[in-house]
Amino acid sequence: MILNKCDESSIKICAEFLKNEKILILPTDTVYGFSGIVGKTDEKIRKIKGRAENKPFIQLIGKPEDIFLVTDDFIPRKLLSVWPGPLTIIVHKKENPMETVAVRCPGDEWLRRVIISSGSPIYSTSVNRSGFPVLSKIEEIKKEFEKDFIINNHGIESINKSALKKIIFNNTTMKKKLENITHPKIM
Repeated sequence: MILNKCDESSIKICAEFLKNEKILILPTDTVYGFSGIVGKTDEKIRKIKGRAENKPFIQLIGKPEDIFLVTDDFIPRKLLSVWPGPLTIIVHKKENPMETVAVRCPGDEWLRRVIISSGSPIYSTSVNRSGFPVLSKIEEIKKEFEKDFIINNHGIESINKSALKKIIFNNTTMKKKLENITHPKIM
């Protein structure tokens, strides 16, 4: 089934699929991504992609303050003020502070509403087999992955693949390592 994200019921339908631990193909700020509920669908996504267990997925959150569902790290308010938007913050996991996780609050309001309605952060990873090019056109995605559910980005075949900004935040030493940051609120 392909549903356009501009369809009135798309948010509710996607949230219900996610709550039922289904994998969806959703448009993100940069690419189409396999998405599922954090902590419940990682094995399913890995199986679809053929991805190694030691390669984590980014977690998408619906509101900036939801980062504290994922981490106990101190995050400066100024940094959180950049969200929603194309910024990825790498933090220590709440359940295992020895490991890190990448977190983003996407700029796309529709996607944030889906995440909030699902009641949980969601995984996202590019739609492709591990080690192969990212698929950006609906027809390519349908041909390669016979998923039950794909959300089309308002009929747009591909999504902007702009570079994302990353901040790696090390709470242990209270240092910030800035990589490729050009956002005026951070500079």
